[in-house]
Amino acid sequence: MEYLEFELPIKDLEQQLQKCKVIGEESDVDVSETCAQIEKKLTDTKKEIYKNLSPWQRVQLSRHPDRPYTLDYIRAICGDSFLELHGDRSFKDDKAMIGGLGKIGDQSFMFIGQQKGYNTKTRQYRNFGMANPEGYRKALRLMKSAEKFGIPVVTLLDTPGAYPGLEAEERGQGEAIARNILEMIRLKVPVITIVIGEGASGGALGIGVGDRVLMLENTWYSVISPESCSSILWHSWEYKEQAAKALKLTASDMKKLKLVDEIIKEPLGGAHRNREKTFKTVSNAILKNYEALKNLSPKDLVSQRMEKYVQMGVYKG
Repeated sequence: MEYLEFELPIKDLEQQLQKCKVIGEESDVDVSETCAQIEKKLTDTKKEIYKNLSPWQRVQLSRHPDRPYTLDYIRAICGDSFLELHGDRSFKDDKAMIGGLGKIGDQSFMFIGQQKGYNTKTRQYRNFGMANPEGYRKALRLMKSAEKFGIPVVTLLDTPGAYPGLEAEERGQGEAIARNILEMIRLKVPVITIVIGEGASGGALGIGVGDRVLMLENTWYSVISPESCSSILWHSWEYKEQAAKALKLTASDMKKLKLVDEIIKEPLGGAHRNREKTFKTVSNAILKNYEALKNLSPKDLVSQRMEKYVQMGVYKG
């Protein structure tokens, strides 16, 4: 288990607890009372740290290397029923954007999301979760297939942004994202969007237009990352914590601004601390929101989705 800087007091207590248990196992000394005291202190410390997280600390948690990624959620939720689909039928298969059909119980869904890597090799293979235009075109192809067969769509957002390379721009990165936003607004099937990690810029919005938009508790959703914002405004990354606070990018901020519909609570310490519980919570949230949408006609779905996004923000003539 890796620990972030603000989690170091937890690390020290967990190490003390482990040593205490080892002493009890290897000797005749009764350490049960000492272990109980350490466990209580550990629980109190966790509650104190995690209930007072700053926006920047939540950004750090959203990027935790042990945090589950899109394929982890899909495989846990769907089991063997998941069938991954590949390619945009135009250029190639983008490994940073994954999608396919899967079932939760008896209900089929089209799952689409950005996939990051677990180590240096897989991060390069997945391009660090930064999709090229062909990734967004693959996502759109899968959404239109789902629409054709009346299958609801679930998108999982976790990207530092769309790939900003020259070749991506040459192949129409901006057009691909804009096209997805337009087509998602008009999809005639329910669309449930969940931010499971980083929701950065148009890279996230390219698969982020939904009837219901949910955020896990320790995730962020913003037009720009704190580091990039700091770099533009102060010409340095040193002010990233200040930028994170100013951007209002946390789940609670987004809920207050009515830009997302629901916050999915995470286990104490983050999704990576209890993966199974997180997967179950996300699965339940998908089913609950689908139940609220499944009886709406295609016309009502599109009309309500358009109205939802028209109401966002403030406009003064």
